[in-house]
Amino acid sequence: MAESRKLAAILAADVVGFSRLTGADEDRTLARLRALRSDLIDPTISIHNGRIVKRTGDGAIVEFRSVVDAVRCAIEIQNGMVERNAGVPEDRRIDFRVGIHLGDVVEEADGDLMGDGVNIAARLEGVAQPGAICLSEDAYRQVKARLNLAVTDLGPTHLKNIAEPVRAYSVQVGTSPPVKPEEPKAEAKPLALPDRPSIAVLAFQTMGGDAAQEYFADGMVEDIITGLSRIKWLFVIARNSSFAYKGKAIDVRQVSRELGVRYVLEGSVRKAGGRLRVTGQLIDADNGAHVWADRYDGALDDVFEFQDRITEAIVGIIEPNVRRAEIERARRKRPDSLDAYDLYLQAASHFGSMMPEDVEAAIPLLEQALKLDPQYAPAHAFMALALETRFARGGFSKADAEASERHARAAVAYGAEDSTALAVASLPLMMVAHDFEAASSAVKRALDINPSCAVALFFGGQAHAYGGDHALAEDYATRALRLSPLDPQSFMALNALGFVRGLAGRLDDAVSFFCQAVQSNPRFSTLYIFQAGALAHAGRADEAATAASRLLAMQADFRVAPFRRFASGFCRKDMLDWLTAGLLKAGLPE
Repeated sequence: MAESRKLAAILAADVVGFSRLTGADEDRTLARLRALRSDLIDPTISIHNGRIVKRTGDGAIVEFRSVVDAVRCAIEIQNGMVERNAGVPEDRRIDFRVGIHLGDVVEEADGDLMGDGVNIAARLEGVAQPGAICLSEDAYRQVKARLNLAVTDLGPTHLKNIAEPVRAYSVQVGTSPPVKPEEPKAEAKPLALPDRPSIAVLAFQTMGGDAAQEYFADGMVEDIITGLSRIKWLFVIARNSSFAYKGKAIDVRQVSRELGVRYVLEGSVRKAGGRLRVTGQLIDADNGAHVWADRYDGALDDVFEFQDRITEAIVGIIEPNVRRAEIERARRKRPDSLDAYDLYLQAASHFGSMMPEDVEAAIPLLEQALKLDPQYAPAHAFMALALETRFARGGFSKADAEASERHARAAVAYGAEDSTALAVASLPLMMVAHDFEAASSAVKRALDINPSCAVALFFGGQAHAYGGDHALAEDYATRALRLSPLDPQSFMALNALGFVRGLAGRLDDAVSFFCQAVQSNPRFSTLYIFQAGALAHAGRADEAATAASRLLAMQADFRVAPFRRFASGFCRKDMLDWLTAGLLKAGLPE
């Protein structure tokens, strides 16, 4: 089945003049080409995180995670060819042409890539000079501030079978780019990074010089800065400072040094007819790596609605992506240098499966964090969640239940302005303390602080599905999946939607959502309970029996009656009646 992929960096390469070779010349060239692939080309592609999609006889199509990687790889290969061709007669040389583009692709079932992203890269390769690299405007815009390149602007270029001209740039290879002499000046001392994640949102570039476009872009960026400022654990640079770079060719590392931030969000706005295209990319200024990139299209009919939608989407997706990047950073730190924030981040990485054997590893880390900072709300919230997990799937220990509630209420008390802490604390408040009002209030408060908080929407959707407010549960769950569709916590939203559909009698929809939830988190045993019950109600007995057997393989002591007693504290009776009837129908022991 074909899968759409956005913003892939595609490199197309080919040997110049290969089709004109015959006989022994072709055999010799093929032997040299095989040697070049094994000694230079393939290792260089691998080093720069490329994936060879297919060989095209004497060339190749290669996909990269970023344009920076693609261009660095192409330059290294072309410089390597300059060295290898030194002293070789001109008629015996092998020269490559390279084209690079950033665009949408479709991946076929066999791994092949199709679409304009590939076609434009291949056509750019065709117009490149022997030994040169040709970049599209989209690709060049991504690298011009990050790589020291000497380029020639080829202007709008007509490419075969491509409807609109593509602005192209030729990269000089084999020589060092010219360095403009500068007046000596004192090096400004970089600002120290704050003790929490920090971000600057730069003014988005407007392509085409339309004043209305610029007004739209500036307004959207201001709203994004405001939205990110609601995330209390994120240090956000004010608009007046980040807009000081507007209209300038900048290096994100320079922005990082001058503003004292770790992450930089940049983007562009392009108008075509009655439509707008907005692209955004989040960059780790420490190493220039892309943390996230995406593109959004919309009509100009209601430009303010489009502006609001893009703002919500970008603010919502930045939070989980920065959190993941920060977790990876904390994992790499020396144990003796960890503070409460680092310990909390390391602990958070153990909550993927939501099973006791995994969250057990988080508990000592959270204990250390709370020793360093007894009022650290996120550590209290995740400790409450860890103990709730151990309680619900590890023996129903009264001590775990009491400690879970205690930490959840501490998270609410200390985290009145922390949307993540409030959202995570809501689950133990409902599941263990059976305090739906407190849980619902925590979610509402989290969304008042940050309306684009995906964590609050995931937890809120599940809480209101259990509590019986199915309209609000569906609203929260749908918004959560739109904001962060690949989130590890997406099973919560899918689970909520499964219950809403099941109780409405839409059994096929319920089964679909519960099956998607299992696919999202196959190690979370509770999801097989809901899947088995829905399948049984839908008359799919064999599949229900399979789900039941998977549940018992993970929780051999599962029984319907004890589960019902546990769930009765937080789950409405009509929902519980529907679910337990399905479980017994699926053959699970009472």
